[in-house]
Amino acid sequence: MKNLCSKNWIIELIIIWLLLLPLAGLYGQVEIYGYFEPQYAGYLLNRNYNQTGYGKLRIDLKNTENKNVRFGADLIYLNYFGLRHWNILDFLPDEIADSIPAEMLPYYESYFNDTIYLDNAYVRLNVPKFALMIGKQQISFGTGYFANPTDQLNIKDALDPTYEQPGHNALRIEIYPVPRISITALYTPINADWQQSGKLGRVKLGLGHFDISAIAYRFWHTTTDFYTFQSATEEQTMLGADFVGELLGCGVWGEGVYNVMTDERENSYEYLVGGDYTFKNGFYTMFEYHHNSIAKDDYHNYDLNDWMRYITGEVKTISRDQLYGLTQYPITDLTTVGSMFIFSISDQSVVLAPMINSSLFENIDLTLMFNIFIGAEGKAFNHNFGNSGLLRATVYF
Repeated sequence: MKNLCSKNWIIELIIIWLLLLPLAGLYGQVEIYGYFEPQYAGYLLNRNYNQTGYGKLRIDLKNTENKNVRFGADLIYLNYFGLRHWNILDFLPDEIADSIPAEMLPYYESYFNDTIYLDNAYVRLNVPKFALMIGKQQISFGTGYFANPTDQLNIKDALDPTYEQPGHNALRIEIYPVPRISITALYTPINADWQQSGKLGRVKLGLGHFDISAIAYRFWHTTTDFYTFQSATEEQTMLGADFVGELLGCGVWGEGVYNVMTDERENSYEYLVGGDYTFKNGFYTMFEYHHNSIAKDDYHNYDLNDWMRYITGEVKTISRDQLYGLTQYPITDLTTVGSMFIFSISDQSVVLAPMINSSLFENIDLTLMFNIFIGAEGKAFNHNFGNSGLLRATVYF
């Protein structure tokens, strides 16, 4: 599979572009831009140093002539190097990893193969007070920085929360009846099944210094039993709201949801509140508190399913209560230093992420980040995850 991917990616790239360019030409002048992003990461895991990384090429197409009908697409090619094969059990507490039967061990292995794919490809129709968007597109909801309870389509990496999210196939309608009021309807198809496809409605209202939204999303949630690798789906209705604004010179925001389950699982709720402030000398600080009722508050009760669902993104957190923090300070006009932390209030473990961000040139950004896990065996942020460092450059064109 690896050799096949590496030999044929150029052919696949040419085929996709041959399909895209004529379609883009229908809508007038096409703008082409993007970036190349090499990343290197080193992990100290079980006293062994491992290195891995990738080269990522993203090419974006967007028509710029017709303002009423817009076409956009982006193509991503990922070329991995270093360690490509990981065993997820290496990151789990020894007590859980040692309990896995030998015949099940291959199921916990993960491979990173070179890949090429369309991340987004959509058409957007704009008329006064109305927009229709069809295709694979960026969709995100919520006001939180580290996590978004109201966003059921994406799972943020809390240690890299601003990194771009993948596109989703959807039909989206947006209506703007009056200034500062918008209505969004979203349909996310799942195969040919109307019943299991997602249906979302959202109303956003501006009031003074605040924007407030209410959201409802009906979809089918998949849960995996990682002891047997059997999955089950059940219908779920999410009811939620979010807000963002300014209060006494500070930025404040929050979001929360109540999840109504139709089958065996209990109803659950989740919320996040946060705030930020920038001092006169440029020092920036931000904090968020996140509560997830379906997570556990005693780390002794974390089991294989809890860990695997957290690592694979089926759930947003493994511990019930978490505190997030971010500080940044500009040491020059082009360079900032700072640090992030995630503190599990439930089990008293923490991960620290000191970082440096610099714009070396007008079109080159450089990021250096470290992850330091401080927690006893079995806690949310324990040493089994391995301390690591990451160096990423982004070259725009």
